[in-house]
Amino acid sequence: MKFDDYHIDKRIKTQLRELGFNRPTDIQFKSIKHILDGEDVMAVAQTGTGKTAAFVIPILDQLIRDKKQGVLRCLVMVPTRELALQIDEVFKSIGKELNIKSLALFGGVEQDTQIEKIRKGIDVLITTPGRMFDLISQGVLKVDQVKHLVLDEADLMLDMGFAKDIIDVQRHIPKKRQTLFFSATISKKVKKAAYDLVRNAIRIQISPKDFINKNINHAVMSVDMDDKRFFLENIVKEYPEIKIVAFVRTQVRVERVVEAMKRVGIDSEGLHGGVEQQERFDILNRFRSGDNRLLITTDVAARGIDIPNVELVINYDVPDDPENYVHRCGRTGRGTNRGQALTFCSDREEELLKAIEEYTGQEIERFEISKGEYRYILEDSDDESDDWQSLIDRTNKEEGTEDQW
Repeated sequence: MKFDDYHIDKRIKTQLRELGFNRPTDIQFKSIKHILDGEDVMAVAQTGTGKTAAFVIPILDQLIRDKKQGVLRCLVMVPTRELALQIDEVFKSIGKELNIKSLALFGGVEQDTQIEKIRKGIDVLITTPGRMFDLISQGVLKVDQVKHLVLDEADLMLDMGFAKDIIDVQRHIPKKRQTLFFSATISKKVKKAAYDLVRNAIRIQISPKDFINKNINHAVMSVDMDDKRFFLENIVKEYPEIKIVAFVRTQVRVERVVEAMKRVGIDSEGLHGGVEQQERFDILNRFRSGDNRLLITTDVAARGIDIPNVELVINYDVPDDPENYVHRCGRTGRGTNRGQALTFCSDREEELLKAIEEYTGQEIERFEISKGEYRYILEDSDDESDDWQSLIDRTNKEEGTEDQW
């Protein structure tokens, strides 16, 4: 089936063709018709499968048919500011030829500009809970005519402590509405939240055999904790034209890895929860545009952020939560694109790796590297701040070899 076969506004079809969208993904195929029919939907699908367009396309069509301009009729609740902006961009790109106004609303920035846009009239609001409830309490934001409520990345919202906000929003919006509940994973907590919201919902679950998208080749390499920076340097210099996202465990380690890359002449930027909101947006925009090709980040960028053409994800540190491994890898191989994910695993992280394999139900492919190759990567670094002979001696001792290879 093609998008042209759906009973949706021809301007939406034209724009989808312009964007290169011809056929729906599995989650889109199974969701769009039910949403167009006004049914509640509870959908679970992997990251990178096209969940956002699955609700944006039919909602835009319904808003056009409703013919109420500048009245807030669609409320999309999300866990992060970055995701709010991303979904807003999807509404604007697919609805480019429509007179539908959308707004991404979130805290951490001046509210006056946001209030001004709300007062001028909007049709769609994509929002994090804090700023939304703040403006409702101020009497600025009216949600009493909302016809479509969407919860996106619902599992992450619950993990971040927004369960009460999900319940509270129902006191402000009409009982007679369409509710769409989208999640990357399913659990008892997620199910309970969903059933508290939806009514006789169509349940959709895209359950592939592999947790990791089939478009992604993922592997693990044994690397000593102190040597990871040299291996990252080696990969970046070997593939200078590709976009790479490297995930580390903490904010402090983000800054250290950025500094280590700087010492060897590699430009990178660090993203974590301690970075000011506007700077976070700027960093992501520079990465999207290709002005920066190496992003060092914590798991703040593991969920709900769609960055086009990321060719490689590096798990510089093995994640503590096995689920985050899936989400990290999902930053590449988006849509129909192919992607690669490589994990640097030290001896002390082997237990974390086993937990990931138990969670996904499959062994991760081992990328074998010879002792000679390992030593070459250490010697080839441009970092002159270390005693190279001691590094090599340490490696030889660990491998049980002499300084002859």
